[in-house]
Amino acid sequence: MKPDPGAWETLLNIDPAAECTRVSDWLRHEVVEELRRRGAVVGLSGGVDSSVVAALCARALGADRVFGLLMPDQESSPESLDLGRRVAESFGIATKIVDISGMLDAVGCYRRRDEAVRRLFPEYGAGWKCKIVRGGPRGGGGVPFFVVVVRDPEGREARKRPTAEVYREIIAAMAFKQRTRKMLEYAEADRLLYAVASTPNRLEYDQGFFVKNGDGAGDIKPIAHLYKTQVYELARHLGIPEEIRLRAPTADTYPLELSQDEFFFRLPYRQMDLCLLGRNLGVSAAEIARAAGLELSEAEHACKAIDERRRSAIYLHAPALTVEPVVPGTSG
Repeated sequence: MKPDPGAWETLLNIDPAAECTRVSDWLRHEVVEELRRRGAVVGLSGGVDSSVVAALCARALGADRVFGLLMPDQESSPESLDLGRRVAESFGIATKIVDISGMLDAVGCYRRRDEAVRRLFPEYGAGWKCKIVRGGPRGGGGVPFFVVVVRDPEGREARKRPTAEVYREIIAAMAFKQRTRKMLEYAEADRLLYAVASTPNRLEYDQGFFVKNGDGAGDIKPIAHLYKTQVYELARHLGIPEEIRLRAPTADTYPLELSQDEFFFRLPYRQMDLCLLGRNLGVSAAEIARAAGLELSEAEHACKAIDERRRSAIYLHAPALTVEPVVPGTSG
């Protein structure tokens, strides 16, 4: 049944109190009854998603059964660490700070990335910074391409489109950050007999904005069913510090500051939520454009990009494959 034009976008509106209760009840059952764990480990990034997951876990399991890990590296924003500390203090969550710079250096994260960047900019060296941004129309769509942006110590910027090989080398090197953090989360979970809580929202989970076996890994995903707009509603209800709620979503992976829409979505999260919701409901691009305040061409590009990213995300969501089922009741 098609939704009524002009009303479907209100489906993003939720009752935050009721949703917090529903998710808390689910968390308590899944962690204690199904997984047989004593609590939850959450990697705190200073962003709204991890903050909401930590708050929900504290509400469901008790603050004394939630352990927060803050894992900056030498390229992280100092603000991320400060905000992660703030949310832990707000909810009485015990934390540990682990600087992962040494681990990343040991596996060649920075070296591999810098060597790849130097294939585009031979002068790239000490004091320089870089990031990768997505090119193309607002909303995405079409043949995706990316641009490497560098800034020298004097603040001058330059841009070049990388070859596919250079792009993949940079992405592979940066994935060490997410995978190293997840390794540490599981080490703490094993020590405490806790479950690892992963923090993607619906937009990120559906569209594959995560690293496989990195930030995409976890035993529980408490907000994967919630659009980013809804996560912010829960953040207000739960009392997440205002500084976190007002902070623009960032990747916080590259030396240069990088927003999520700059790297991946090409639209702010509210508009992307409406595009994804409309696509899920089978709404026309014209209706999506009206609801999201986009030009028709932008909505069409966004719908096409949603479909393309879903196809790409099949690999990210797929479990390890076996020739035939090995464990009864599973597919792999």
